[in-house]
Amino acid sequence: MNHSIYSADRSTHLKIVLVALLAAIAVTSLSLSLHCYPSDPTDRRAVLRAGTPIAVSSSTIDVVR
Repeated sequence: MNHSIYSADRSTHLKIVLVALLAAIAVTSLSLSLHCYPSDPTDRRAVLRAGTPIAVSSSTIDVVR
């Protein structure tokens, strides 16, 4: 077993590439399987719309105009 990437032979590099490929496939398949697809095409999700803009300040200084 090679403990350094610099002295690794071809089979060790191949193992690293295959493990990385399998991990990427596992993450992709898990994320696609957990994605929420609406079961009913007429199902409408609520749309959140932005309201009127407001100004927020944390200053305690009184403003005299």
